[in-house]
Amino acid sequence: MSKYLLNKFLFTVDRDPELVERYLTDPAGTVTWWESTMANSLLNSHTGEASTWLAFDDTERAALAGHDYVKLFELGAHPFLTLTLFIAMFERDNQEPLEFQKQYALRLQHFNLPYPDIAT
Repeated sequence: MSKYLLNKFLFTVDRDPELVERYLTDPAGTVTWWESTMANSLLNSHTGEASTWLAFDDTERAALAGHDYVKLFELGAHPFLTLTLFIAMFERDNQEPLEFQKQYALRLQHFNLPYPDIAT
């Protein structure tokens, strides 16, 4: 398991409006594509530099493909990254102000202190 890689996925997808839409409409395909093309790239570096060993485990892949932000939080993904990305994806479908944020909080309310470690 790599909290770093989960957070890198959330960070890079959230900053690209086309990737946000792609992840919304084809989550499993986007996760597979991202893992094979972007997971090992170095952010903010020239394209010739890359790692070779980073990959999601099956649990991480399933949580990302299922838009399961509760599981992502449990796995240690940073809550700010999950919240901002999923707001971008799902807030538009709601009728009330802050409706998605309230749902997010409700679905995470069963967690007690100490929360899952988000350090990478």
